[in-house]
Amino acid sequence: MRIVVVEPDGAGGMLHYAFQMCTALAEEGADVTLVTSQHYELAGVPAPFHVAPIMRLWPAIEPMHRHRRPGRILAALGHKLRRVARAVRYAREWGRVSRFILREQPDVAQFAIIRFPFLAWYLRKLSRAGTTLTQVCHEFEPREARGPLRAIHRALSHSVYRWFSLIFLHGDENRARFLATHPVDPAVTRTIPHGDESLFLRVSTPGGDLRDRYDIPPDRPVALFFGGLRPSKGIDDLIDAYAGVVEQVDAHLLVVGPPAGVDPEHLRHRAECDGITDRVTIDPHYLPIAEVGLLMATADVVALPYRSATASGVLQVAYAFGRPVVATEVGALTEDVVHGDTGLLVPPRDRAALTSALVKLLADPVEARRMGTQARRRAEEGYAWPPIARSVLDAYRDIA
Repeated sequence: MRIVVVEPDGAGGMLHYAFQMCTALAEEGADVTLVTSQHYELAGVPAPFHVAPIMRLWPAIEPMHRHRRPGRILAALGHKLRRVARAVRYAREWGRVSRFILREQPDVAQFAIIRFPFLAWYLRKLSRAGTTLTQVCHEFEPREARGPLRAIHRALSHSVYRWFSLIFLHGDENRARFLATHPVDPAVTRTIPHGDESLFLRVSTPGGDLRDRYDIPPDRPVALFFGGLRPSKGIDDLIDAYAGVVEQVDAHLLVVGPPAGVDPEHLRHRAECDGITDRVTIDPHYLPIAEVGLLMATADVVALPYRSATASGVLQVAYAFGRPVVATEVGALTEDVVHGDTGLLVPPRDRAALTSALVKLLADPVEARRMGTQARRRAEEGYAWPPIARSVLDAYRDIA
């Protein structure tokens, strides 16, 4: 079976997922091609599939620029103009991808997040040309949008999902929410596990940790937030909760990830207002993939204080490295975290509950290690890629 997998992001979690999905499909006998951006960060990692970095896009991870007050208005105007220009460029590159797919004539073209409803035009074109289209639907509504904008995006997105012959979602709760949100035939949808993040075990630098880099004493327990700094991820809740943690445990909070709607200075100011500046480190940068293992070795527990989510690649990274998690009860996290076994679940935005859960694991290293061991076992047994790839291929054979 010939499969083209389209992932425009050339770096970050979406690409890491696509890389592992392509690897698993190829190892089960499929002829797989990954279509992605020219800024493909895994070019040095051997892969059993073809890579076509043909999309001429901007880097998926960009530095955040701060502007002084006189320049903020011009910067905001420039940002809006850049968004318009990028939308035009994005559409052009989707045209390039469409021509590639029509030329290759695969049995299946598999997509991930469709970020703009106008891309339904290209899906319609491909479908009417006889291409079987599928999607791994990581997100089906904009997490950061609120009010009328969210409703408008939801309504426009109906035209996107009608062209897919199969839509895979992570978890039963996400499938139920998706079907309640979009008028899609339930028979078109399937659930699959997220898949482990064993890629990071392959490429991470062995040995050591990053405590010296962040000036954290070797005997101080560490809670880690890792990933893009987005409003929906509840980092404010985590910092406020940590003020209660340090009253009970001499622990450190490490926040690492590129800004994506949250100003790092806002987080530092929050820690200052809470009086815990010396116990909170904010590193607003994209960590090279080879250093992720060192970062996980620095942490005793990984915090996912999300206010909304569907699933989490960071959760699977934590599991891969045997780290317990404290997560909120949102999306598939309620299914992926076994409360009291691989981590602890708390209600979203409940800072008192978040404080209590973090204290429980940071103050009890034996219990944290036990949960970490269980997390690693769950990753190996419940989220291994071979059975996921086999179920996907079986579904493709049914529809192709």
